[in-house]
Amino acid sequence: MSQVKVAIVPVTPFQQNCTILICEATKKAAVVDPGGDVPLIRRAIEQTGAQVEKIFLTHGHADHAGGAAELREILGVPIEGPHVADKFLLDSLEAASARFGFACRNVAPDRWLEEGDTVAFGEASLDVRFCPGHTPGSVVFINEPMQFCLVGDVLFEGSIGRTDLPGGDHATLMKSIKTKLLTLDDAMTFISGHGPLSTIGAERLNNPFLQQLA
Repeated sequence: MSQVKVAIVPVTPFQQNCTILICEATKKAAVVDPGGDVPLIRRAIEQTGAQVEKIFLTHGHADHAGGAAELREILGVPIEGPHVADKFLLDSLEAASARFGFACRNVAPDRWLEEGDTVAFGEASLDVRFCPGHTPGSVVFINEPMQFCLVGDVLFEGSIGRTDLPGGDHATLMKSIKTKLLTLDDAMTFISGHGPLSTIGAERLNNPFLQQLA
């Protein structure tokens, strides 16, 4: 399994963690959740010296997917994810982003993702788990050998994803966290859609929202 280098680029007024994953062996890369500020993302890609092969989306909210259509157009690479249940969100990105004061375009991925799928770039790969609740079509990307994953807005350091937006459901989110994330090793580091990195073990112990799941 190739080692993967990670670069995080906060984008949009929501400071969403757009993440560039680089396969060290091949210098091929994937961009996860390019929510906006595409010139900033492009500069970050250039600084890594890597060649982007794919764009991955964890879910359909504007701050995560808003720059995906533009970046796909510029780079000529496919978009993979999220689950098709988020199609209604991706179909209305333009209207949604206008309400938040930043512009983006609606987008349709080249591949919808399901539980058990794999996404790949260079010699690196990530397993896909379907984690609805924050949105109906949220997915997370897991690299077991390197003990890291990208969880979008499902889980945060000390908190969990919002469920008061269209398609959100608290009980569904808690079930996703319990069955798809808390089954991972305590040492698993996760990159959230916003804020700092954490580990599954730290959240199992300290996250007040997870205490009821213990």
